[in-house]
Amino acid sequence: MTRQAPGGINSQAIAAIENALFDIKGKVLGVPVYTLLGGPVRTELPLYWSHCGTYRMREGTAKMVGKPVLRSVDDLIGLGDEVSSAGFNALKCNMYLFDETPRVHSPGFARSAGIHGAPELNAEPALLRSLTAQMTALRQGAGDQMGILLDMNFNFKPEGYLQVMRALAPFDLFWYELDLFNPEALAYIRQQANLPVASCESLYGIREFRRYFEQQAMDVAIIDVPWNGIWQSSKIAAMADAYEINVAPHNFYGHLCTMISAHFCASIPNFRIMEIDIDDVPWKDELVTHPPEIRDGKLILSDRPGWGTDIDETVVAAHPPKR
Repeated sequence: MTRQAPGGINSQAIAAIENALFDIKGKVLGVPVYTLLGGPVRTELPLYWSHCGTYRMREGTAKMVGKPVLRSVDDLIGLGDEVSSAGFNALKCNMYLFDETPRVHSPGFARSAGIHGAPELNAEPALLRSLTAQMTALRQGAGDQMGILLDMNFNFKPEGYLQVMRALAPFDLFWYELDLFNPEALAYIRQQANLPVASCESLYGIREFRRYFEQQAMDVAIIDVPWNGIWQSSKIAAMADAYEINVAPHNFYGHLCTMISAHFCASIPNFRIMEIDIDDVPWKDELVTHPPEIRDGKLILSDRPGWGTDIDETVVAAHPPKR
């Protein structure tokens, strides 16, 4: 319960300290952190709307983010149109089922008995039909120009990942995101599917990533900057560049982490696209002194010192965690 992925809570703590020290250094020198990393390659970062629809699949989380509940696959048409109208050119969704109980299909994260699809992690025909209907609705609402990314997490074995990717091949998805702690198996999936693969968000450090790069296991390596730390993340990105692999940040967090990931994306040459969660609590912007500036589906880089924003501890205290 204290280890979300290999590396554990100690690695996350080291990364947090590292990120804090870079913020302090930037503020002392009066420069943004990306200057400490060599300066920005770009000042506008293309974004994708992450977990698009995920928080609207349940009454509780939909109420929390102030959005209507998704009750049928047809509701995804309106969701796709909403993303397009907001100026985004890409969205990422999880796998949604609208049978007797609308839900997110995630047996790979099963923590108790009775979870649909756990522990066998197979891609049954009914699931493939549901995913086809999901992509049809999103494409209809968002339009042909919208990049659609599908996050499958740890929810299949290689056989199941391949079945899903082959079933959805006609939709020309931006990428298929999946997680495996076996680089050879991931490389096999990429070779057999011949479709774009993104992975590695749960890895720590250059040594874990190296094995995947050597296998050419993915098209895009996803790096978690809050977990790895900005300095180590930059090293991982440099290693990926040597293997001709693009990178993208793992960023489903709050605004401070978004700003940290933005400095990372701005300072590396092999950047692909940046993740951001749009559906969130209505007071999210109040938690920081300067929320990210988003314009036409892109994050506009700040030139303020450090990370360019600070936590408002008074607002944090006003919203204590609920037991």
